[in-house]
Amino acid sequence: MSENKNIPAEKLVRVTFEPEGKTVEFEFGTLPYEHHGKAMSFLDVAENFDIFLDHACGGVCACSTCHVRIKEGDANLTEADDDELDRLDMAADQQLNSRLGCQAVITKPGNYVVEIPSWNRNYVSEGKPSTMVENK
Repeated sequence: MSENKNIPAEKLVRVTFEPEGKTVEFEFGTLPYEHHGKAMSFLDVAENFDIFLDHACGGVCACSTCHVRIKEGDANLTEADDDELDRLDMAADQQLNSRLGCQAVITKPGNYVVEIPSWNRNYVSEGKPSTMVENK
């Protein structure tokens, strides 16, 4: 996605989801919130822009399926609380830059890059409902 010329640079949020390289842009504070994790979380962003980020618990910090790795922008995110850290302990292949997409909230305009781990991408490609065919 090219830079949106209608958004003032000081209010621009740009989030790139790797490894697909899908980038979305929006004005800070204007994203509609429909209860996809916390407001302005990476899960909320993904859901608003039709990017699949698994969230088996509905984004309420009760699982670890929305595990992402923050590649850029971590200084402008909320700190992980004890509930998130407890859930992250259950995440596959946890790294120092791991966060739950439903809990990591963007606090300022800027550039953010998040990686959806390979185990989660594989699950998506094999288990997405639209790719399943009913046998008769």
